[in-house]
Amino acid sequence: MFGWEFPPHIAGGLGTACYGIVKGLAYNGVDTIFVMPSASGDEDKSIDIVNASDVSVDSVSVDVNEFLDRVKFVHIGSNMVPYVSPEEFSSVVEDERKRQQKDFRVSYGTKYRFSGKYGKNLMEEVARYAMVGGTIALQRRDEFDVIHAHDWLTYLAGIAAKELTGKPLVVHVHATSYDRGSEDMIDTRVLAIEKRGMEAADRVVTVSDLTRNIVINRYGIDASKVVTVHNAVDFSGRQDMSVSRGVRDKVVTFLGRITFQKGPEYFIEAAAKVLKRTSGVRFVMAGSGDMMNRCIRHVARLGISDRFHFTGFLRGKEVQEMFALSDVYVMPSVSEPFGISPLEAMRTNVPTVISRQSGAAEVLRYAFKVDFWDIDAMADDIYALLNYPSLADFAGRQGYDEVNQLKWNIATAKLKAIYEEVVNK
Repeated sequence: MFGWEFPPHIAGGLGTACYGIVKGLAYNGVDTIFVMPSASGDEDKSIDIVNASDVSVDSVSVDVNEFLDRVKFVHIGSNMVPYVSPEEFSSVVEDERKRQQKDFRVSYGTKYRFSGKYGKNLMEEVARYAMVGGTIALQRRDEFDVIHAHDWLTYLAGIAAKELTGKPLVVHVHATSYDRGSEDMIDTRVLAIEKRGMEAADRVVTVSDLTRNIVINRYGIDASKVVTVHNAVDFSGRQDMSVSRGVRDKVVTFLGRITFQKGPEYFIEAAAKVLKRTSGVRFVMAGSGDMMNRCIRHVARLGISDRFHFTGFLRGKEVQEMFALSDVYVMPSVSEPFGISPLEAMRTNVPTVISRQSGAAEVLRYAFKVDFWDIDAMADDIYALLNYPSLADFAGRQGYDEVNQLKWNIATAKLKAIYEEVVNK
């Protein structure tokens, strides 16, 4: 399994989902070798984690296309052995395969130090990760049956591993280019990698039917190989926290990347409307992102700075503490393939308002749902949950019971069935 991040060091929901998937697969009897660009050493010791930064990479080329062309040559060429009898063919092919694998592994032998971040050299890291991924797949080819690649960052590594080992590839779509911004902002390089990965895959797993429709209609992928497996929430790390507030006011929380996709400005507009109708409430925007300064200015222009707080990026225990402090959680995403944060909020008995433009809306009956752009409806729901205790109590209790059924053990049983299908095919 190729991922990009893993707890406790994560930048978003992808690492959280990978952890839940690996643990859920273990529960269902599936062993996972989890490969990541840069492991810190403090990850869960019960998981077989391979740090790509420790692996000697065959730097065929900085151009990943040239690298993948060579991969394809190595994989196919091993069978082209002339002038041998049928009896000799098998042993000759096997000897040639081992020779080429050895040449591929040790001819270059340099290590690449990955940052594992999302910085300015991300494209170079993605290309190098493909080269390392191919090497790891060859080294451990007898230890796995299926290759599983998460999001576009790892698709090229998945393709390289498939070409070199002949093992089936499952790609997992947690988000697409069409979710991350408006169409005129799409990075065509990322779009091309996404499409290439989906086309090369034996199965494409999407986190919602919303995303499945995008994969089929916008990327032109055959519907018969695209399967939805909704995300889940991990209850094992849940703690009942006792937190004290410095104020008596109620707290309404936004938690996520402060970027276009997450709809932070709709949250700010709804906050201003709520504050005109009621007192004793504060709004918190927890997270960081490219729209942070813009949002701070937006809050100032609306004159609600004394009731609005920016925490910066939260991680681990801080996230749980923020939920424990919250009376209402809001996810106003413009386009959200799934959205694990509402499940985490409801796991803490927090009533939740989410946009209909999210995959989570497909599975959550007891979250309040609004269109992301309808700030009046959003403000109405927030106001009602703040001012009608019986409604908030009902939403909190029912929401907790609901997400308690959305476990990774159930979701990964579906993944296991997909693995078995592609292996048998």
